[in-house]
Amino acid sequence: MAGWLLLTFTLPAKRASQRVEIWRKLQRYGTVPLGNSGYLLPNNPSNEERFQWLATAIRKYGGDASVVHVASIDNLSKAQLIGRFSEARTREYQELIRELQALSSKGAEGKSNGRLDRLRNRFQEIVEVDFFNSPLQVRVKQLLEQAASLRGAGAAAPTGNINTKDYKGRLWVTRPRPGVDRCASAWLIRNFIDPKARFAFAPEDRVPAGSVPFDMFHEEGFGHRGDDCTFETLTKQFHVRDPKVAVIGQMIHDADLADDRFGRKEGYGVDQILKGWARQGISDDKLLERGMGLIEGLYHAPQK
Repeated sequence: MAGWLLLTFTLPAKRASQRVEIWRKLQRYGTVPLGNSGYLLPNNPSNEERFQWLATAIRKYGGDASVVHVASIDNLSKAQLIGRFSEARTREYQELIRELQALSSKGAEGKSNGRLDRLRNRFQEIVEVDFFNSPLQVRVKQLLEQAASLRGAGAAAPTGNINTKDYKGRLWVTRPRPGVDRCASAWLIRNFIDPKARFAFAPEDRVPAGSVPFDMFHEEGFGHRGDDCTFETLTKQFHVRDPKVAVIGQMIHDADLADDRFGRKEGYGVDQILKGWARQGISDDKLLERGMGLIEGLYHAPQK
């Protein structure tokens, strides 16, 4: 990552409501304050675009704003700066963990309202600004899946023998910023399930009617089941028997669930490449396309 971005600004005292608006956006963007100097983000195209738009808004409100590229800070090492971002995300994930544990203690009945949906959306917001991949991200994801399972999410998902003809020429929808499991699942869908599949991205609470959700914390569609990642779920549900696909499933499982069940390391490399591209601000569509290309390469590579 090439250094840091620093947003410095001032607003007229009478602009109290605009000050609150700017502060909320800074919180949502995952910034950390740098003393009285301003607000810091890792330097990537997406973060720079956000800061530039924010600076434009501040100037329209009669204030002054500058976006500064910072190579290093003399009294803070790179490790210390990363630590500040990690601490901020840790606090946010820990808050989610406490809420999910409280929710689980109420049993399935307590999950019938929109609270779980709110926690899912909050999780996605934190993941988007988890620039240095907190290990708590995996823990929260597991708790969300457990909560959804207790609420009976699996009951509405396709089970048993499904009619594959019902899944031809469909719109398949997943969460934004696709990672290794979603890219691999899209590749599997296009090559073994629905050759004319179209893909789109949507938040959990805005999945288009008539679409097929995959790898979402959603009551319908295809996702993690038991100890399986979404790729494995799709493979089993659609009875994909290709031995190369089975090997790729092991790679994706280990990379996505990080449990080292199969001792396959190849998926970790794909996962890191996707994360690197995501930090470059590549669009969701392009990220999915590139990720599917990586899986295609794995499929044709020599397998052991």
